[in-house]
Order: sequence, then structure tokens, then C-alpha cells
Amino acid sequence: MPSQIKGPALFLAQFAGDDGPFNSLEGITKWAAGLGYKGVQIPTFDARLFDLEKAVTSDTYCDEVKGICADAGVEITELSTHLQGQLVAVNPAYDEAFDAFAPAHLHGNPKGRQEWAVDQMKKAAIASRKLGLKHTVSFTGSLAFPYLYPWPQRPAGLIEEAFAELGRRWTPILDHYRDNGQDIGFEIHPGEDVFDGATFEMFVDACGGHEAAMINYDPSHFLLQQLDYLAFIDIYHDRINAFHVKDAEFNPTGRQGVYSGYQGWTNRAGRFRSLGDGQVDFGSIFSKLTQYGYDSWAVLEWECCIKSPEQGAAEGAPFIAKHLIEVTEKAFDDFAGAEKDDAQIKRMLGL
Repeated sequence: MPSQIKGPALFLAQFAGDDGPFNSLEGITKWAAGLGYKGVQIPTFDARLFDLEKAVTSDTYCDEVKGICADAGVEITELSTHLQGQLVAVNPAYDEAFDAFAPAHLHGNPKGRQEWAVDQMKKAAIASRKLGLKHTVSFTGSLAFPYLYPWPQRPAGLIEEAFAELGRRWTPILDHYRDNGQDIGFEIHPGEDVFDGATFEMFVDACGGHEAAMINYDPSHFLLQQLDYLAFIDIYHDRINAFHVKDAEFNPTGRQGVYSGYQGWTNRAGRFRSLGDGQVDFGSIFSKLTQYGYDSWAVLEWECCIKSPEQGAAEGAPFIAKHLIEVTEKAFDDFAGAEKDDAQIKRMLGL
């Protein structure tokens, strides 16, 4: 019996490079399949692997992409627009840093950069539909995050206006996704205005409860915030459309805690780790997602401050495969059951 959750799959963004096999879709998918992956999540922002413009205009190219993946023995799980989504909303404090995510001719032009990002997002919906997919994954961007833990206090209304503006920017994009039979799984992530359950609710409210606003569930970001990532599934399971399988650890000391003292990744109290090397309880996560009927992909997103990406990828496929659950079709005590007997039921109840 197959697992309800599909996998293992691999997010290709962290593995793309200028040398083979990581510099082409054909090469990287064959490499991933050789490690045991059954699916790949494709970044739309890396031209070495995917040409978004061509995907929108050419059915032949979309067929070629699907064929390359099929020949390698993998399926496309989702298209990722993390970098373009980030640029839909950028606080001026981040302008210079986030210019790196946009074409060079838009650097120093926040308005033009945002317009480009919105156009990219809309094109990704069309490309996803043409590839026969239903889900995408992205970021919301951030207008309010510089004021997360403010001193002096935030002026009244600042957060409300920030989320109202997010709603104004994202609702037309979400409408476009809905009209193309797609949705967006937003990765709930510090640095984005949507970084926990409370802010996700604020975002969805600002977008009028939009049905295309979904969640790319990644427990690593919740562990580093000390948020209950299992209870999160209980609360928001009906909005989870994608799953990044990523591990992390949080080891506070007398010198640093959640904010990690501006230290580099290796020296932080909170660190991303390769699968199995951190503290995330994946057994419970896979159980809960299966219990609630999640039937999309389990996608490894590799980020680790110690282990190499090659070793992390090689270990990730069997780790995910080991956690996939074959869903039972019968109750464990069915052997002790009997046919329904209405007369017996009345006797047992004294009726």
C-alpha cells in the first residue's frame, strides 16, 4: 500500500551550481533520482534549471521540462518563487540587500523591482498550470519586520497598515492563482511579515480569507522560534499544501538565546541541521500530517551549518522514506468486532 504523503522529494535551489551535474535540469534531476528522490521542487529564479519566461510562452518547453524530469525518474512537486515573492513587499531598510534578487537593471529602483516581482509571480501561476501542477511555494515579503521587537515603541497603526498593504498587494496575485487553478504555500519564516500562526492569520484576513493563501510547512523555523510545531498542524492543517522537511536545533546558553547574538550559523544557539542531526520530531510530524489527510509531497530543503550538501542530500532521501506512513484501511481491533445487531444493542442499553 503506498503512503498517503508522497516522497521523498528535493528542493533544488540549494544544490544548483555552475558545475555539472548541478548546472542543468537534466543533470541535477538524474543526480537526485540516483539518490532515491522521487520528486523535485524547481526554483523559478535559477535560469540554469528553469526558464520562467519560456515556460509561459512555449508549450513545447513545458513538455520538454516534464520530459526531462520523467526521463530522470522524478516528478515536479511544485514551482518555487521564494525570491520573487520576497520582492513583492520590501521595507526600505532592506532595499539594498534585496536588490540582489532582482535583475541588475532594476537595482536602486524599488518600484520597478516590485512590478517585476508581481509579474514574475503571475507568470509562475501560468507556468505551474501548464506543467499540470496545483501548488506553488513562496514568501510574502516584509514591510513590518524591522519593527518586530521595537524600541522605542511602534506608532499606533503601523502593523495594521503594513498588513493592509500586504493584502492590497497580494490579493490580486492570489486571485490570479485561483483563476489558474493554483495556490501559494507561503513559507512561514522569520524575516517575512508572516513568520508564525498569528501573523499568518493576519495576512489571510488582510487578503479577505483568500482560499489560495496556503502554508508551506517548515518545522525548522518554528523550532528556532520555540513555537509548538505539532500544535501548529492541529490548528492550520487545512491550509497546509506543501511540506519542507528541514531539521534544526536550539541550544540556549548563558550567553545567547533565540536571537543568537549576531553570531555566524555555526556559533548560534539556533542552527539549521541536516535531517536527523537536529531536534525536530519528524515521527510525530509525519503522523499528524497523515492523520489530517495531507497527501502532497515531503520535500527536503537542505540547510546545515556543519554537514556538506552532498552528504545531506544522500542521507535525506532514506530519512524521508523511512518516515512515510502506509495508511491503514481497518481498525486494529476489527478482529473482535461483529455484525450490527439492533436487538443486541437495545438489550445492552436496557432499552
